[in-house]
Amino acid sequence: MMKRILVIGGYGNFGQFISKALAQEPDIQLIIAGRSLGKAQACCSRIEAINQPVALAINIYSDLAASLRNAAPDIVIHTSGPFQDQGYQVAEACIEIGSHYIDLADGRTFVAGITSLQQAAAEKGLLICSGASSVPGLSSALIQHYQPQFHSITEVDYAISTAHNTSRGLATTRAVLSYAGKPFAALRNGRSTNVIGWRGTRSKQFWKLGNRLLGNCDIPDLALFPSHFPDLETIRFQAGLELPFIHHALATLAWLVQHRLCPDLPAFAPAMMALSRLFDAFGTEDSGFFMELIGLDAKKNLRKVRFDLIARQGDGLYIPTIPAIVVALKLARNQITQTGACACLGLVTLEEYFERLKPVHIEWQELIT
Repeated sequence: MMKRILVIGGYGNFGQFISKALAQEPDIQLIIAGRSLGKAQACCSRIEAINQPVALAINIYSDLAASLRNAAPDIVIHTSGPFQDQGYQVAEACIEIGSHYIDLADGRTFVAGITSLQQAAAEKGLLICSGASSVPGLSSALIQHYQPQFHSITEVDYAISTAHNTSRGLATTRAVLSYAGKPFAALRNGRSTNVIGWRGTRSKQFWKLGNRLLGNCDIPDLALFPSHFPDLETIRFQAGLELPFIHHALATLAWLVQHRLCPDLPAFAPAMMALSRLFDAFGTEDSGFFMELIGLDAKKNLRKVRFDLIARQGDGLYIPTIPAIVVALKLARNQITQTGACACLGLVTLEEYFERLKPVHIEWQELIT
């Protein structure tokens, strides 16, 4: 039976990847939505599709429930961030009209707080899923995949280094800048410790990419993992920019914000994006990710697992979209019976991730010691 999936922001950086993937499914009627009807129509005509997509103009801040009701989607995928500044109006509108909801939020408070809609979603028999992205979608799938090899996992250290020459989204840039220089809690050695956004600079080796700089980032995992994986004593997540001088510049701005010598940075996102383009000649399209898991095996001996992933030719942008694609298709095919409101934990397996990565320029490896 044909299912209707509406993608809010379906012509944007992440939305396009989702739209292209869903358009190849014979049992899906895709609706590409956003503030610009013209951009939605252009996207519909541009992508290859089994069933011709439909374009829709939609404003998440105005008459949203009415717009969704007219479109009659079975599932809504919300890609239009930054989510740090949003409420749950899209999810609430989906509950009102009886549609499942998935978002790509990376805002810590936003994703962790989605459970406030648990009762309303469960009463309607709907799944309201937040954070269907790299974190916590991929990160939790990795931990769950390797858990059987451990008696207990006590430390997880992971990071993303983005390619300089990749499509730069204003919403993503604003989200990244929202916590630069700001304190947030992270679990270190069994205790909640405040760290500073985009500070704590260190250099780490990335598979096939060499050393890249990293800084502290605030993500949903820091709030979700301590209760979901209770053996963990340390959770360290960082992200980095490919070009060292740009990363150092951001770390310096974060220091200025930390010491109240500079205003908050999100307002400067357009200017910073424009400046970064001046250095495109020095960058590449190669992004990297690693996760190191440390703990004890069944015999209580030290066990370490390192997982590495590299994305070339700009395909790193595809990685955050996979959980939303997988969850949407499983919902459409009645392969998920869970209802209520939750973060994207345990809904996507690593095998499902790998299957979606095969057609693109992405490689991965694991090292177990």
